[in-house]
Amino acid sequence: MIDWTAFLIVSAASLVSAALLVSLYSLGLRLLTTAGRIPLVDPHEFTGAITVLTPKKAAKQLKRARKAAAANPLTPGLKRLALYGGYACFVLCGIAVLYGVYLIVPALHG
Repeated sequence: MIDWTAFLIVSAASLVSAALLVSLYSLGLRLLTTAGRIPLVDPHEFTGAITVLTPKKAAKQLKRARKAAAANPLTPGLKRLALYGGYACFVLCGIAVLYGVYLIVPALHG
């Protein structure tokens, strides 16, 4: 017999944890961008990119990112706070993933 209550609990937990991970990751990216960190990687440094930018397009994107960073109205203290907040979001995301692995792998339960 199928325990539908347990099935619904697992489904809800999966949905909530997936939403939490996506939210933490996107908030971390947003905070890093607000802090002035440009999430742009040159094509020669990252060869596994889905879309490889031409050097001309990469230079244009870098110029746009620098212009946006220069127009940022935040003080250096607020930028530092946003940077630490972004890193904290990534750490929490990693902890959540490791906890999920701990729950899935029975050998880790002692």
